[in-house]
Amino acid sequence: MIRTATPADIPVIHALVRELAEYEKALDEANATEEQLHEALFGERPAAYAHIAVDDTTGEPVGFALWFLNFSTWRGVHGIYLEDLYVRPTARGAGHGKALLTELARICVERGYQRLEWSVLNWNTPSIAFYESLGARPQDEWTVYRLTDEALLTLGG
Repeated sequence: MIRTATPADIPVIHALVRELAEYEKALDEANATEEQLHEALFGERPAAYAHIAVDDTTGEPVGFALWFLNFSTWRGVHGIYLEDLYVRPTARGAGHGKALLTELARICVERGYQRLEWSVLNWNTPSIAFYESLGARPQDEWTVYRLTDEALLTLGG
């Protein structure tokens, strides 16, 4: 079962973010606090959204998708950028990841958004195979760039 996250889900979302960071071998980079997540998802001006995958038998959260709107100047409409998708290893293979992506695709169709996009680490072959089985295709002609820390402060300071 997939449901929209509520403020009560913040502790589990925080825990799942940390589990994802550990899986991606970058736990030391995951510095977001529960307070920051609450503000981003449920503050005065929410900038992100989340859905929770719940085990059908136990009712326990087993995964999440955290996303925000992007915009295509070429298509002239919004899309969804999926920042994080994670399902706990013990719950994988039960359809939770597909159900989360299906819900985001449904939102796109319902709202007239024309893209659902995300990034995946090159070494994450199980996820790549899963995404491609759903019809997703890599955008290999693009390279992601990022400014953070000192470089961001230097340029923007």
